[in-house]
Amino acid sequence: MDGVEIRGPLLDGFGEILTPEALDLVATLHREFDGTRRRLLRARQDRQERLSAGGTLDFLPETAEIRSSDWRVAPPAPGLEDRRVEITGPVDQKMTINALNSGAKVWLADFEDANAPTWENTIRGQLNLRNALDRAIDFSSGGKQYALRPDEELATIVVRPRGWHLPEKHILVDGEQVAGALLDFGLYFFHCARRQLAKGRGPYFYLPKLESHLEARLWNDVFVRAQELLGVPRGTIRATVLIETIPAAFEMEEILYELREHSAGLNAGRWDYLFSVIKKFRTRGREFLLPERNAVTMTAPFMRAYTELLVRSCHKRGAHAIGGMAAFIPSRRDPEVNELALEKVRADKTRESGDGFDGSWVAHPDLVPICREVFDGVLGDRPNQLGRLREDVNVTAEDLLAVSKTPGRITEAGLRNNVDVALRYLAAWMGGLGAVAIHNLMEDAATAEISRSQIWQWVHNDIELADTGEVVTTELVERIIGEEMAKIASEPGYDERLFGQARALFTEVALDDDFAEFLTLPAYARMR
Repeated sequence: MDGVEIRGPLLDGFGEILTPEALDLVATLHREFDGTRRRLLRARQDRQERLSAGGTLDFLPETAEIRSSDWRVAPPAPGLEDRRVEITGPVDQKMTINALNSGAKVWLADFEDANAPTWENTIRGQLNLRNALDRAIDFSSGGKQYALRPDEELATIVVRPRGWHLPEKHILVDGEQVAGALLDFGLYFFHCARRQLAKGRGPYFYLPKLESHLEARLWNDVFVRAQELLGVPRGTIRATVLIETIPAAFEMEEILYELREHSAGLNAGRWDYLFSVIKKFRTRGREFLLPERNAVTMTAPFMRAYTELLVRSCHKRGAHAIGGMAAFIPSRRDPEVNELALEKVRADKTRESGDGFDGSWVAHPDLVPICREVFDGVLGDRPNQLGRLREDVNVTAEDLLAVSKTPGRITEAGLRNNVDVALRYLAAWMGGLGAVAIHNLMEDAATAEISRSQIWQWVHNDIELADTGEVVTTELVERIIGEEMAKIASEPGYDERLFGQARALFTEVALDDDFAEFLTLPAYARMR
């Protein structure tokens, strides 16, 4: 095609996805909207400079009328009325089948944090989604066959494209890399929108990493144009926005308003939210210092404010509020540990359902029954809790920013855990895996982001470890990296090349004076 260059190999079946017509849609979206995308990314940098210089966040005075006026989002779309259990995962063949068969109401088909964006993962994932809708997908492993159940039992597919910041280096339009977000959206919309409509559902999306209502407005403009180009009725697309950055927490109603004819609600993306809090206020000393990540729970005052405001904002506007991830992976080898972990999952989902959430996330099919049981107990035969307005909630800017009130310590064990988990995750990511089981938890890119950003913050604030009294310095972190690497190297399956890359990348993003906005950017540059 004129102006479109494909730099990745055309593997088996890729030509069925990278058709001239599909690429024409992607190229049109790039030419019309990439300039706005780049301006909004620069606006993020401008806000970061203001925060680093001592500025703060607050509800926007210029959008006060939106927050005070009477409006509602579109009613729930077919297949999205009941979202009491949602399962998340990458778009490989096995996960596609298992997620659709899991008994969850929704499957978040993930091209973002749970997907390492290799060229093959990106395009084969699109092929898997199309084939699943055509019931032309199967998988076999270890003598076991995987196939789809009847259509009426399958979860509703909701695709999460990459964030606005991530490029796709294998496709160029007019000599420029396209945004991964526009490629993931465009290919899925082109190939699957009409397939979904034929099944009585629609093209649905989860939108990650938004930092402002203007970024939501850009997505809405993309939706309007794409529907126009393909002759799909306006409003057919529905999108749920992940509130996983602290600036977005101050613009929840505005984000719903911008997407109102395409809105399917908001989600509490809590792990990336913690990363955003650290990142945005990393230079502000102990005022915004969090304890080690395993000590930060959803009962921390600033996290309670965030989730309660999300439910209040959504239900006020007739939108779904979806809870956060239960990342635990059940283990049949240790019943005692398994029982304790399942009780934690139950407590987490009980809190969310009691707060008014309409559903929640799990990372493993074995957790679907416990999440469903908890929400069944609250919802009964009702599809959601949209009628529960939570008018008792009154969250201030100070409540959202009360990070220093979080209980917990920073210990050597916490530092070592951050190093260990980040190294293991990054090695897997560089090898093409985005969702990785580590120490009975399903980890994605948010794990490594929290780990490295905490260490960066501790080093730059001369934090003293509570258990040893040592100050967290570059030298201490480098020593611990070496010690944790030695432990990992003694384990079966150790890959020297991948862990060498992981060590170099982690050292860079955790210890360099300049803070990388997203570690996935330098990681993607290294990816084959």
